[in-house]
Amino acid sequence: MENATQRSVLTEEERALVTEALNALKAKPGALLPVLHFIQRKLSYVPPAAVSLIAQGLNLSNADVHGVISFYHEFRHQAPGGHVIQICRAESCQSMGSRALEKHACSRLGIGFHETTKDNNFTLEPVYCLGNCMYSPCVRVGDEIYGEMNDEEFDNLVNSLLTQVIEVKAP
Repeated sequence: MENATQRSVLTEEERALVTEALNALKAKPGALLPVLHFIQRKLSYVPPAAVSLIAQGLNLSNADVHGVISFYHEFRHQAPGGHVIQICRAESCQSMGSRALEKHACSRLGIGFHETTKDNNFTLEPVYCLGNCMYSPCVRVGDEIYGEMNDEEFDNLVNSLLTQVIEVKAP
């Protein structure tokens, strides 16, 4: 099966979603960022194959759209893993050990920043300040922020994310 980043054509679902975003937001001043955020909110990434459709819909060049997507780090070019783990790299977290935590996280997950594990469970991303400096170093998964993170706590967090409750119903 082809990886989403290797496809040069949008799926029908992706095309419909991009068209929906354009129709809903193209009249807004500075519509590009709202359109990109809409697409990423729905798909978890902005498909590279959507660039030309977005550019055409907003009367921009492909380079303009690509430039904005690549400039802002929060826009992803491929679907993330089931859990996005963000490690804070701000000064407070660095002074309290986030660089060592980064190394441990990369080793534990077997990936670097902006990569996804082979089992598609985790994507690792840097983030620049989670606003929780008092409890540095910090990690965010989804909307949850975890403070005073160390190697052992990180491993416990990853293990808890891998453990899923499955409900079995009697026939």
